[in-house]
Amino acid sequence: MGKSISTRGVCAWYGAQLTLKGIDMSIDANQVTAIIGPSGCGKSTFIRCLNRLHETVSGARVEGSIRVGDVDIREIDPVDVRRMVGMVFQKPNPFPTLSIYDNVALGLRLGGIRAKSELAQRVEHSLRLAALWDEVKDRLYAPATALSGGQQQRLCIARALAVEPDVLLMDEPASALDPVSTHRIEELVEALKGTFTVVIVTHNMQQAARIADKTAFFLNGELVEFGETTQVFTTPSDKRTEDYITGRFG
Repeated sequence: MGKSISTRGVCAWYGAQLTLKGIDMSIDANQVTAIIGPSGCGKSTFIRCLNRLHETVSGARVEGSIRVGDVDIREIDPVDVRRMVGMVFQKPNPFPTLSIYDNVALGLRLGGIRAKSELAQRVEHSLRLAALWDEVKDRLYAPATALSGGQQQRLCIARALAVEPDVLLMDEPASALDPVSTHRIEELVEALKGTFTVVIVTHNMQQAARIADKTAFFLNGELVEFGETTQVFTTPSDKRTEDYITGRFG
């Protein structure tokens, strides 16, 4: 099952540039939380802090508390954090030299699973979770690059799910996809929240309205508003939120 996320006073820098300014959020387990806001407002930086990817950038640093369930992620090994908190990026990034099967199995093998029967079972389960199994079950050993863009993105989701994380982060996962593939990703996100906590960055406010239980609006590195999606979109409490949603800026 998914786990809750709690951030307190989270600030992030790229060198001397302060990108996040004291973010306090409590993200519920087994819900879809959308992060919206204009380009450069800190959305992607925020979710990269949630699995300690931000600190892999030269000169980048983070301050504040980030807890997944009861665990302070800044006190454990980053590799363990990324097993707990999976990530799917904007553009599909399957490993091009590996087959469909091996893309999903890689993280399992790195985690010490060697038995072929267990690998096969876990790979199939992950591909089913990502709504991809029926499309690839007869060509598991074909190159991952033989898949369409939408299929590649679902493969990347399967790869992230294979190690059974508690949280799945998605950074604009459908922005590079056609409308049909986008719809499939949205259906998938809705289905996954029964098992995982999902945090999705999106520029598409209609997408947030369709799939998110709660929505956070970021602006200039600050969390302006966070609440039930219906409330944020229909009766926002901050005029800046209303201005962004109605297209007055951004």
